[in-house]
Amino acid sequence: MPELSSVRLLWPWPGIQSRCHSPRGPQPRLLSSRVPRAPPTHPAMSSCSRVALVTGANKGIGFAIARELCRQFSGDVVLTARDAARGRAAVQQLQAEGLSPRFHQLDIDDLQSIRALRDFLLKEYGGLNVLVNNAGIAFKTDDPTPFDIQAEVTLKTNFFATRNVCTELLPIIKPHGRVVNISSRVGTNALENCSENLQEKFRCETLTEEDLVDLMKKFVEDTKNEVHEREGWPNSAYGVSKLGVTVLSRILARRLDEKRKADRILLNACCPGWVKTDMAGASGCRTLEEGADTPVYLALLPPDATEPHGQLVHDKVVTHW
Repeated sequence: MPELSSVRLLWPWPGIQSRCHSPRGPQPRLLSSRVPRAPPTHPAMSSCSRVALVTGANKGIGFAIARELCRQFSGDVVLTARDAARGRAAVQQLQAEGLSPRFHQLDIDDLQSIRALRDFLLKEYGGLNVLVNNAGIAFKTDDPTPFDIQAEVTLKTNFFATRNVCTELLPIIKPHGRVVNISSRVGTNALENCSENLQEKFRCETLTEEDLVDLMKKFVEDTKNEVHEREGWPNSAYGVSKLGVTVLSRILARRLDEKRKADRILLNACCPGWVKTDMAGASGCRTLEEGADTPVYLALLPPDATEPHGQLVHDKVVTHW
């Protein structure tokens, strides 16, 4: 298995207050009106210092999320894609609809690409207000690729690369920021199909990020050694990868509470549902707009909201698992 890159999370990052208005969107009950601490200024900010970013946004659910954020978010929206030509084409499509997204190339499998994006956000905006981690992959059910290869490739992108994005960008999330990790209830199904021993480990409230990484690596190794079923794993690489994203979200939310509680950053995982995309195929039962509904809701939670946080959310409702 190739070495998977990771870096140490740096906590906390100095808070930077936005100069623009609060985001518009679904308005849950406001729980507080406390103003965040005054931030240092940044010498090279855009005319509006508020910014939302969506990964893997040139098509599918990510594109629909970017479109809706362009309509509702008070600030700039950065659409990212691995393929620059496809990303710019997506931006042109939204521009033709009267919207004004920005584009930045991002390959989440490339740590240097993630860091280049981080540097861009710091230079242009002094940080980041909203992060939607949407980029991901899935093999078709009839794909002939050996299962161990599917496991390695799927976890490399869906879990390890998503983790790298969080590692690099969470430290620059501004006070009252919102982080949304696109997961799936397929991950919940994968958990239910794990052995009792593995279920206990994943559900443990004191599970650390390092422990979770070890579990994800063990799944890949067990598939290579053809012992994953005997070791209590399900036969779903995609399911295990999304289980990892959901549990990672819980761990990162807990760390935010420990290190940056006063900043009131909310981080959640969500399931967009079975959407008609290239990934799901024609069997999807939801439109792209319906799939984007919950991610956008979480991205636009008002500044004084205190929940949900560290949860898996489906149809705007917390899913207990």
